[in-house]
Amino acid sequence: MNANLPSGRPRPSGRRSDELRPVTLELGAAPFAEGSCIISTGATRVLCTATVEDGVPPWREGRGGWVTGEYAMIPRATPERTRRERTGARGRTQEIQRLIGRSLRAATDLAGLGERTVTIDCDVLSADGGTRTASITGACLALWEALDGLVQAGDLESSPLEQLVAATSVGIVGGDPCLDLDYAEDSTADVDLNVVSLEDGRMVEVQGTAEGAPFRREGLAEMLDLAEVGISELLRLQRTAMRRAG
Repeated sequence: MNANLPSGRPRPSGRRSDELRPVTLELGAAPFAEGSCIISTGATRVLCTATVEDGVPPWREGRGGWVTGEYAMIPRATPERTRRERTGARGRTQEIQRLIGRSLRAATDLAGLGERTVTIDCDVLSADGGTRTASITGACLALWEALDGLVQAGDLESSPLEQLVAATSVGIVGGDPCLDLDYAEDSTADVDLNVVSLEDGRMVEVQGTAEGAPFRREGLAEMLDLAEVGISELLRLQRTAMRRAG
């Protein structure tokens, strides 16, 4: 643990303030998809599948490839049934889809992809907080597997995935900065922050809101330090999963 980070009081889960929930990454989980990964972070589980198609949207023609994301929660991902969105993504869903796409594109050489579109579908099987950040972390591996398949097939000389990308949540709960909030913590947090970072340490996105008491700049710095700890561990786990699949 970084000596500069607060240890805080014990959390309901028994975790330290800088400790992720148990994480598993299962590559090749969907045999018909060009790439796939089931990510589990505690009780949150997301199936991420990659589909590669020739061609790009009309506005993208002549400018290289495109990577985009879609996100959905299956009806019983939560304690009560959630209705399916039958008329297109709206509100929160659309926001998360755009975040997934931005995160993956930040890690990808789109020109090197050629005129292909890769769509990553992130379907939440079980939701216990952190579904958007888990989706990004799992989607990166699904994308890696799909692009590696193009290389193995001789369709690309090298993978256009330039580096890995991962995401986690942080927040202030009961006055203490905490990493990787589950639903019980997220629903009572004074501050909720989602952080997406590349392997080289550059941040793709920081989404933060004072749900309760406003926070000071030094509180933001503490949360970003915690996020860095968590994302470093997630990147390590991604690399381990890739070696096992390789």
